Amino acid sequence: MPRITPFLWFDNQAEEAARFYTSVFPSSRIIELIRYGNDGPGYPGDVMTVRFELDGQEFLGLNGGPAHGGPAHGETGESGESGGSGESISFVVSCKSQDEVDYFWSQLSAGGEEGSCGWLQDRYGMSWQIVPDRLLELLADDEEERARRVMRAMLEMTKLDIEALERAMVAS
Repeated sequence: MPRITPFLWFDNQAEEAARFYTSVFPSSRIIELIRYGNDGPGYPGDVMTVRFELDGQEFLGLNGGPAHGGPAHGETGESGESGGSGESISFVVSCKSQDEVDYFWSQLSAGGEEGSCGWLQDRYGMSWQIVPDRLLELLADDEEERARRVMRAMLEMTKLDIEALERAMVAS
């Protein structure tokens, strides 16, 4: 089966973003930096691509400039929003505890924008979902009404709160 590598386009912050992401996630590293030569569209010596790994998943970032335009590169999209890739593509961070939810939420939302239901957009415009594993367990409850209460509670949240979701499940 082929390996699939997420490819992230940046105007000029690929190395900065990769260094930030590798500081947030454990077991992460910068694998390789490739710089523009005299023949590239970028300035000679500037970083062209950065290959990095976040907790075992490889990514490739490109400093491609704003040439492709669109919402991911600072222009206004159809919805009127600017910056970022929108929510059609996002990265899910599965968390085992509230401490993990709190950590990843605070790190990735710093300088970015908090959304609802565990979604956020980081300062580089990438969309993330910070999701406790417990949420999926609660939503899969055999009693439909209990699962509905959890869903309603989640829809009212910004950062997800495991205890509040569990309280919603047992509330009458």
